Amino acid sequence: MDARSILEDAGYRCHEADDGDGAIDLLGQKAEQIMLLFSDVEMPGSLDGFELARKVFATWPWIDIVIASGRITPEPGDMPENATFISKPFTARLVHDHLRQTLPDGKKPEPLKEKS
Repeated sequence: MDARSILEDAGYRCHEADDGDGAIDLLGQKAEQIMLLFSDVEMPGSLDGFELARKVFATWPWIDIVIASGRITPEPGDMPENATFISKPFTARLVHDHLRQTLPDGKKPEPLKEKS
């Protein structure tokens, strides 16, 4: 199960970008609606996940950050102070546990139900 599916199953509304530059553009339009950035370290484009996390923290410090990788472990200074790292492969339970630790109680999602 991928991160987007895990987050949506937990009730979060997700926005997806193709690369780090796309994520910055998306945040430029919707940052006030976004409470969490979940990114892989390795992705296409000019930014890796660590660079993306640092830019997001510098511009939108209220956005919580989770970075994942199965091949790279962060070194000191790779991630901003508010970021959490998850090793791949991860389970839904691990992601949920990290979200409970990362997001304050006031940021729990409202259930997203489709109307029939």
